[in-house]
Amino acid sequence: MTDIKILEFQKKQLRTGLPELKAGMKVKVWYKIKEGEKTRTTFFEGIIIATKHGAKNTNGSFTVRKIAVGNIGAEITWPLHSPVIEKIEIINTVKTRRNKLYYLRERSRKQVKAKLKKKKIFKELEVVAEAVEPEETPEESEQTEATQETQKE
Repeated sequence: MTDIKILEFQKKQLRTGLPELKAGMKVKVWYKIKEGEKTRTTFFEGIIIATKHGAKNTNGSFTVRKIAVGNIGAEITWPLHSPVIEKIEIINTVKTRRNKLYYLRERSRKQVKAKLKKKKIFKELEVVAEAVEPEETPEESEQTEATQETQKE
């Protein structure tokens, strides 16, 4: 009986519409900060170095690391379904071979950029999108020429 109540409570806590987060993604996490009676929204931008327990579980979490000025690293671990998080924007996706990128802690900003290379998928999608653009048929080109002539008059 208590297990059913716990599961019902957990289902209420789950958030929908979250992006699929993976290690290596560069994200911007918008979160709320309470200062006295007011709340404000700010963001934390960095690379996801770990995700734990998945998105379907209420105790899922992810860790974001950024490198500040002077190669000083800062990490924040958030519960995935936390009400403090407003939104998560994915800025960049890279190809990684590991799910936990803890080795990035010992590296400088320049070394991290060299280690995490951009995926080639985005470049391929741009090439495919350019090739798919529809070309005008001869009838459409005659109609556009006729409309241009009438506009000149």
